[in-house]
Amino acid sequence: MAENKKVICVEDDPGMIDLITLILARRGYDVLGASGGRQGLEMIDREKPAIVLLDLMMPDMDGWEVYQQMKASETMKNIPVIVITAKAQSIDKVLGLHIAKVDDYVTKPFSPQDLLDSIERILARQNAET
Repeated sequence: MAENKKVICVEDDPGMIDLITLILARRGYDVLGASGGRQGLEMIDREKPAIVLLDLMMPDMDGWEVYQQMKASETMKNIPVIVITAKAQSIDKVLGLHIAKVDDYVTKPFSPQDLLDSIERILARQNAET
């Protein structure tokens, strides 16, 4: 089977989707942007991406709600999620990584290399498990 390089970026800021698309496209990733939680969930369910980049603060449905619905779904629960957020408090990071068990937590502003490293580390781990 061909390697799945599809990434869904759920983010209410179109500029951030463009930036992430630019960073990842150079590495051969196919990035799809969803401008809110509800659209993101529908897209994730339909497209079955290799990984989801998820903003927490969105107007229609926040990132934690999207994440909980993904984890409750048989078809989406094994898709890795990286939270990308401006919420940089350590308590948020602890909640994300240790309580909610997201795969990684990247705070804005981030370096392109940090984002790529995070995605590649998680996908390598995912591939090793299958």
